[in-house]
Order: sequence, then structure tokens, then C-alpha cells
Amino acid sequence: MSFTFRAVNPYLAVTLAALIWGTSGAFVKFLDLPPVTIGFIRTVIPAFALFIYLKAKKTPLFTGNIKPMMIASALNALRTYLVLIGFLYASLGNGIIMLYTWPVFAALYGVLFLGESFSLRKLLLLGMAVLGVIVIFMNHTHSLDNRELIGMSAMLLHGVFYAMTVVIFKKQSANYSIPETLFYQNLLAPFLFLPFVLMLDQPFETISQLGWGAVYALWIGLLGFSLFFSGLSRIETFSASLITYLEIVGAIFFGIVFFGEALTWHIIVGGSLIVCSTILLRKRMEKPATLKDTTS
Repeated sequence: MSFTFRAVNPYLAVTLAALIWGTSGAFVKFLDLPPVTIGFIRTVIPAFALFIYLKAKKTPLFTGNIKPMMIASALNALRTYLVLIGFLYASLGNGIIMLYTWPVFAALYGVLFLGESFSLRKLLLLGMAVLGVIVIFMNHTHSLDNRELIGMSAMLLHGVFYAMTVVIFKKQSANYSIPETLFYQNLLAPFLFLPFVLMLDQPFETISQLGWGAVYALWIGLLGFSLFFSGLSRIETFSASLITYLEIVGAIFFGIVFFGEALTWHIIVGGSLIVCSTILLRKRMEKPATLKDTTS
């Protein structure tokens, strides 16, 4: 199995990743498991599968500049827990809106720490996407309660930490292949989640929940992030961050289809602004460092 997706246009790869991620909230609500259980399943399956894959390829592990990869892995464990809390406590609409503060942080970090360029065009496109979020958010302000506020606060913190991991993995993309990057991304989380899972009286209720949890892990953790990192390695952090706003549109769509959330003018106008901002994004390839070749 190839994890590189090098033949896929990088903008398309990130777009597909965003649409896949758009199903995440629906999965979390459907599974109806404790956050630590979902977090453990979500990370242990990709980590184990990638460990086997890398060993089969005779890829040496824990080499190179491993310290930032471990820091990013720890941050990923924290942000995974926060996003699960966010989806479980907040509605899909409110949760996904607050989750999408992360591209703003990622774009800012990319300029500050990766030396990426900034321009009026980028500012306007980012502003268009943020405006779309604000328009959608206007439809949800009436439903805020303590549970919603906890969920949305968790999503905001997720944005801060997730943007850090995106920048770290982007900076190290020339040194590690996509399978290696995904392995390190998921490496520490299972060890951090496991003690809390063992403390639960009933980590899960049915085998079916475990089965769907495995599907969730492979769908989001392997396919989604493989596409994302493949695209991220070939375009600027800003561009990838902006495109991923499409996840909001996908999440709201699944909320309407599976959870009976209403389709309002706020969603139509806000979603259109988000989609237009990605369409207007310059369709030229930037030249950042690329992920190293994964072939042996």
C-alpha cells in the first residue's frame, strides 16, 4: 500500500482530506464511547499498522531530529483528547466552527516560524473563510449553554495545539516520509490514553463499537492524514490551512443528513464563502521542502 499519494494534485489531496475529516464528528457521536476510549482506538490502530509497515520496509525508526517529532506527537495526543471532548459536548455546528480556529494559528505560525510569505491576497482569502465561519456561527449563538461552552473551549485549545503540530511536521517533512510522519504523530497517544482506559469500569459496550472505532481510525487516522501530509509537503502551510476550511461544510452536511440539523441561510451563505475562498486560492505549486522518498 502506498501512503504517498504523490500522483494526486496537492490541492486535491488536502481537499479530500478535509472532506474525510468532515465525517469525524459524526463518527464520534455515533460511536458514543468515552473520549479516552475513542482516542486510544483512534491512535493505536494507525500507530501499530504503520509500525508493521515501516518494519517490513526495513525503515530505521527513531533516527534524525527526533525531539521535535516527539513534541509534536505529545501535542497530537493532547489535541486528540480535546477534539473528542469538543465533539461530544458541543453540537456539530458549534464544535466544527471553533475547531476551525486552527488554520488561523497555522497560517500565523507558518509566517513566523517557516518564513512563508504573506500578502494582501492571502489576507483577503483568509478573511473570506473566517467571515464564512462567523456567518454560520450566527445561527448557533442562541443554543450556548455550559456543556456547549466546555466543548467549544476544548475546540479552541485544540486549534492552538494542532496548528503547532502542523508546523512542526511541515518543518520536518524533508527528513521523514509520510508513513514515518504518521507513525510519530500517533506514537505517544496510545500510551497516554491507555491508563485512563484501564480505569474505566466499561471502556466499551459492544464489539460493534470497537469495529466502527477501527473504521474511524483507519478512515481518519490513515487515509485522511496521509492525503493531508502528502499535500502539505508540496504546498504552503497557509494554502493547506485555508483549503481545510471545507471540513466545516462537510461536517455541517453530515449533521443535516444524520442528526437532523436544519439547513439555514447562515449555512448556505457561510458555506459558500468558505468554498469560494478555496476556489480562489492561487492554483500554482509552491516549492517547499518535500517529503523524502519512501521507496526502498
